[in-house]
Amino acid sequence: MKSQKRLALSSSKGFTIIELIVVIAIIAALAAIVLVNVTQYINKSRNASIKANLAGLLTDGTVYFESDPVYKGSYQGFCDSSNVASAQTAVANAGGTDLVCKINNGLNTKWCACAQEIATTATFCVDSTGYKQETNTACASRCFSGSCTS
Repeated sequence: MKSQKRLALSSSKGFTIIELIVVIAIIAALAAIVLVNVTQYINKSRNASIKANLAGLLTDGTVYFESDPVYKGSYQGFCDSSNVASAQTAVANAGGTDLVCKINNGLNTKWCACAQEIATTATFCVDSTGYKQETNTACASRCFSGSCTS
């Protein structure tokens, strides 16, 4: 009788290797799903940071146009200003591509800034006319003439 009890007890202890493999496979599948979703949310937050920094240039551009002591009434030098440099650094820290900032040649009456978003082909552009939009046109061609809307 004792040998039967020992047999029954010893056969019910622990997990089989197949049970462990199934549990590990389920955990790995769930981890993969979570990782994909977390990565998407991180990229969305980085894109939001890029957009916010570029949108901030709208206000900075207006202030520059109105109050720059050297180029008052002109956007000349705006793309070389500390405001654009700060936005460039913030875009780079968010993982975006280089910010492109251009001023229309000779006239200095318009500016445009664009940066490509992360994990997408979209480009976010802002300009001196108040344009603020996501587009699928590349930065260089979008800002080529000095205005995102042209």
